Amino acid sequence: MIKASLLAMGVLTVLIAMGLRWREQRFAAAKPAARVGIVARGKRTVDRWVTAAAIAAAATLLIMGGLHWLRLSLG
Repeated sequence: MIKASLLAMGVLTVLIAMGLRWREQRFAAAKPAARVGIVARGKRTVDRWVTAAAIAAAATLLIMGGLHWLRLSLG
């Protein structure tokens, strides 16, 4: 069960990070382009991945916990 939750969390992290990047790019297209340094760009990337990992951890906890309680309730 631990392997499944780690796999789910890894897959969800990548998918959520891709969604967050798409969202950033979509909203950035509406604003005028500004030159950003490498440190600021790296910080934004790290922030995106940390946010994605936190959301994925919460989602995995809810999904796996829900499946566990469903298994218990069905016998």
